Amino acid sequence: MDGRISVVSVPVSDQDQAKLFYTQVLGFSSVVDRTFDANGEDQRWVMLAPPGGGTAITLVTWFETMPPGSLKGMVMSVPDIEQAVQHLTNCGVAGASEPIQQAPWGRWIVIEDPDGNSWVVQQDIVPPV
Repeated sequence: MDGRISVVSVPVSDQDQAKLFYTQVLGFSSVVDRTFDANGEDQRWVMLAPPGGGTAITLVTWFETMPPGSLKGMVMSVPDIEQAVQHLTNCGVAGASEPIQQAPWGRWIVIEDPDGNSWVVQQDIVPPV
């Protein structure tokens, strides 16, 4: 099989609030934002792309098995962890003021979006594969 991960669903309670966080704080760009009919019910597809490219995210509200805040451990690589921490702290992001952690693969912190989904913000020491 020859494939790639193209989209990761991020469970949120309010797509507008989440979209503001991901675009204005984390620098994602809006790829798609439109409604669609799902079994006679209007849903909204909000897909965002990370600033450096790669796998997009979609802000979902319709999966009963994915309550808002249940996504944990997504990793976003940044070129400069100190600069990222300063920006996130200035924006009041939960977790940004915690000490930077060190591991063999990189230096990192864990932050949360407004719903409590956690993201590892990491400056890689070992280049990604």
